[in-house]
Amino acid sequence: MTATASRPGRVAKLPPRERILDAAEELFQSEGIRRVSVQAIAEKAETTKMAVYRHFETKDALVAEWLRILAADYQAAFDRAEADHPERPREQILSLARFIADGLPALSYRGCPFINSLAELPDRAHPARQVIEQHKALQTRRLVAMCTRAGLPEPEEAAAEITFVLEGAQVSTQNGSIDRTAERLLRIVEGIIDRDRPSREASGPGAD
Repeated sequence: MTATASRPGRVAKLPPRERILDAAEELFQSEGIRRVSVQAIAEKAETTKMAVYRHFETKDALVAEWLRILAADYQAAFDRAEADHPERPREQILSLARFIADGLPALSYRGCPFINSLAELPDRAHPARQVIEQHKALQTRRLVAMCTRAGLPEPEEAAAEITFVLEGAQVSTQNGSIDRTAERLLRIVEGIIDRDRPSREASGPGAD
């Protein structure tokens, strides 16, 4: 659903619902949720306001569906990491870090859609905010499971540290406060998952 230079020709071939979602993504990413009207989305999608409401009961429902699709993309990164590195949890974690690192250049001018959306949706009962919170909770559970399989002595602590690094790198990239964020992100995550290996190896199988 990412916009491209050939957007008009591509969008014309999409079904109406997908065309609306495509338009909503582009507008929400570039202008924010609150500033974008349903009428603006309809015009961008080359349809009518009535058609938008035919597919999405409210604007909030449209926002929630857009974020649900984004969340699915991130969960797919977990799936790929596990499929590409079976029984290798350390490599799975590094694969996730590379996924975030590779996406940092786009964040430098658009920002993280989840972080941006949370800033615009202070009401925790908002359906779109609930989508984000559920996604983040699932992401944490999957990362803790990877850390557990990797043999880290405190998997929940390690997962929290990795999450802080991944999300902090996104914010730092967006505000331009830190340079070489991708390189540093990967180095820090690798340090987190490897820091206990020497002590375990030095202990040996017969150690207390």
